[in-house]
Amino acid sequence: MLDKTETTILKLLEDDGRLSYAELGEKVGLSKSPCWSRVRELERQGVIRRYRAEIDAAAVGLDLHAFVQVTINPTRHTDFEAAVNRHPSVLECFTTAGQADYLLHVLVRGIGELDELLRAQISRLPGVQRLETTVCMKTIKHRGSVMACLR
Repeated sequence: MLDKTETTILKLLEDDGRLSYAELGEKVGLSKSPCWSRVRELERQGVIRRYRAEIDAAAVGLDLHAFVQVTINPTRHTDFEAAVNRHPSVLECFTTAGQADYLLHVLVRGIGELDELLRAQISRLPGVQRLETTVCMKTIKHRGSVMACLR
């Protein structure tokens, strides 16, 4: 269970992962060294998995987000998941309960590239039996805060 200081550290880092330990410590009421120790422990425990830049997809020419529901042969889950993990256009993959087995979040330049991705690549992944695709028209909320979900 996280204490109040750890929760505050996580909220601050989630908002700005480039805060120095001195800045972070000042905001949570710790000196630099104890703050560094807390962050390192959160990293060691796997609570903080990594640090990365958030790239604006449209700014680099990737304008089309789509969500693909995939139904697969029940004996091919392991092979399918390994293939999805290697595929560069798949941002996220979730197992689901309901009509489909998986939900993929894919990112491509446009509709032509999406067509190619679905027909020539995703449909040929191990065990794929059926695809159902929803194209995103406009993003309303992007990457909300994990820590805000804690109440």
